Amino acid sequence: MSFLTGTLEQGLIYGIMALGVYLSFRVLDYADLSVDGSLPLGAAICAILIYNGSNPWLATLLAIIGGAIAGVFTGFLHTRLKITPLLSGILTMTALYSVNLRVMGGNNVPLLRAETVFTVLQDIGLPEKVVSLGVPLVVVTVLVIILNYFLQTELGMAVRATGDNEQMIKAQGVDTNYTKLLGLSISNALVAFSGALVAQYQTFADVSMGIGTIIAGLASVIIGEVLIGTGSILRRLLAVVAGSVMYRLVIALVLTMGLKPTDLKLMTAFIVIIALASPSIKKKLRVGLKEGKYAQS
Repeated sequence: MSFLTGTLEQGLIYGIMALGVYLSFRVLDYADLSVDGSLPLGAAICAILIYNGSNPWLATLLAIIGGAIAGVFTGFLHTRLKITPLLSGILTMTALYSVNLRVMGGNNVPLLRAETVFTVLQDIGLPEKVVSLGVPLVVVTVLVIILNYFLQTELGMAVRATGDNEQMIKAQGVDTNYTKLLGLSISNALVAFSGALVAQYQTFADVSMGIGTIIAGLASVIIGEVLIGTGSILRRLLAVVAGSVMYRLVIALVLTMGLKPTDLKLMTAFIVIIALASPSIKKKLRVGLKEGKYAQS
C-alpha cells in the first residue's frame, strides 16, 4: 500500500512538470529543453530560501517566478535573436546549470529539519500521509482547472493557434512572439513549481536532479495520450497527469524487479521509445487486421 501511495505522490508532483512540458511540446509545438534546467532552478531557489529561514510558501512562489523568467529567456533567444527552438532551450539549460550552482552555493542543499509546506500542514494537525498525498493532489487539481479555463480563453486559443498554424494566426494580427513568450514562461513556471515541491518532498535539492526532465515529461504526455487518448482540453490535461503517475509506477516496478538505479535512464529511454512507437504500431495492426478480413472474405 505504501508503495502505491508513494508512487502516486511522486506521479502527481512530477505531473505538474508534465503539464508544463505538455504546454511547450503539444500546445506550442516547441521542443523546449530548458526544462532540464528549470526544474532544478525551482528546487534551488525554494531550497536555499527555506534553508535560510524563509517562509516555505513564499519560497515556492519565488521558485515559480524564477521558472517563468527562465522561460521568458528561452523565448527571448528564439523570438528576438532568432535562435532555433532546440538550440535556445539547450543554451538556457546550459546557462541554468551554473545559475543553479550559484543559487545553492554548492551541489546540493539539505532540508531535513527545515520547515516546508508539508511540515507546516502537519504542524496544524493533519496526518503525514494525508499531507503527502493531499498537497500534490490539490495542486494538480487546481492547475488542471486553471489551465483548462485558460486554454479556452481568447488568449489561450491564440497560444494554441500559434502551435497549430503560426502563419495563419499571424495573418489574423496576433503577435506570435508574445504568445510564445507567454506559453514558455507558463511552461517553465510549472516545471519550476514541480521542482520546488520535489525538493520539499524529498527534503533536499541537487543540481543534477533535472537531468532527463524533458524525457520524463514527454513520456508522461505520450503515455497519457496512448492510455486515455485525446479529445477535449480537460481530457488531455487529465491524460498528462495520469501518464505521469503511470510512468512513475512503471519505473518503481522495474526497480523493485532488480534493475540497478544506474540503468534507470536507459529504461526511461526505452519507455519513451515504446510510447512514441505505439501509435504507429497500433495503426499497422489495424491495417493488418483489416487486410486479413478482406483476404478471408
